[in-house]
Amino acid sequence: MSTIATLRCPRCGNENRANYFTCTFCGKRLRTEKIESFPLLRRIEEEWVAPLGFIKTIIYLFINPARAFWDINHLRKKSPGYLILLFNSLAFGIQGLTIFSHIYVEEIIQTMRFPILLSLVVFLTFFIFGSVFQSFLYLFLIWLYGKGANYSVNFSERLEQRFGRESIEKQQLKERELSPFSIYKGGTLLQKQKAYKTKMMLCAFAPLLLINILNAIILWIGLPDVSIASSSQIDETFFSLLSPNSPVWATVHIIEFITMSFWVPILITIAIRELSNSSTLRVLISSLIIGILVGIFFYLLRPTIFGY
Repeated sequence: MSTIATLRCPRCGNENRANYFTCTFCGKRLRTEKIESFPLLRRIEEEWVAPLGFIKTIIYLFINPARAFWDINHLRKKSPGYLILLFNSLAFGIQGLTIFSHIYVEEIIQTMRFPILLSLVVFLTFFIFGSVFQSFLYLFLIWLYGKGANYSVNFSERLEQRFGRESIEKQQLKERELSPFSIYKGGTLLQKQKAYKTKMMLCAFAPLLLINILNAIILWIGLPDVSIASSSQIDETFFSLLSPNSPVWATVHIIEFITMSFWVPILITIAIRELSNSSTLRVLISSLIIGILVGIFFYLLRPTIFGY
């Protein structure tokens, strides 16, 4: 029977796999990477007591993502990933409504018939489209980042080891007594949970909530107002505002490129690192490569950027 190489934590005395970077019981760093000296990527080594509130978690995803994902990782079932998807879809609906607000239909203005109902239909149409589009996009990107992490740190294998049906860590937790110095409850909770990988990694798309709102403001300020005589011309006029030759859309897509190529991959890196207890640097390299390639394909190759 093969034995598993272990490393005893110098703080709480519990045994961890030799390839882990932090103690899964008390959070003590077992290995140090230079890149973690950057505040954005530093590992949290505090004792976990209770989860952050929902609002605080969202705020921390922007101002201190390392702490946000460290906290989420202790209670992954409560991860706000699906709510972030919902809020991004609502923001997408606001973008659609912003574009529509630049269309003035003389027939409606003169009679004032159903303008609120029409705006609601536009918002709901974009909200539903945004929900479907972003769900497929985020799940595809999570799969893609997972493949990159498999190559760099054996992500799936690590998840299976930690959170499988009867993982080795769970077996060891049942069979042994914890060190008498182990007063940390957070690590024990980490061992007993499921991975909830998708819910946790969806939190990495929190920046798009801010970006979608910012884009709506840019479109509201930058798009021209268009007057039409009849509501039958709305469709044609609406799509004319999506013209690829507009510098407004170029600005929007460059902002989205920067977000998807750099900001989101950094958050994905922290999420994967916390889930798999693996190297920050190796995950960051694979995530940035994937993020930049995705950003180029989805945003820089659009006609809005180069005007073709």
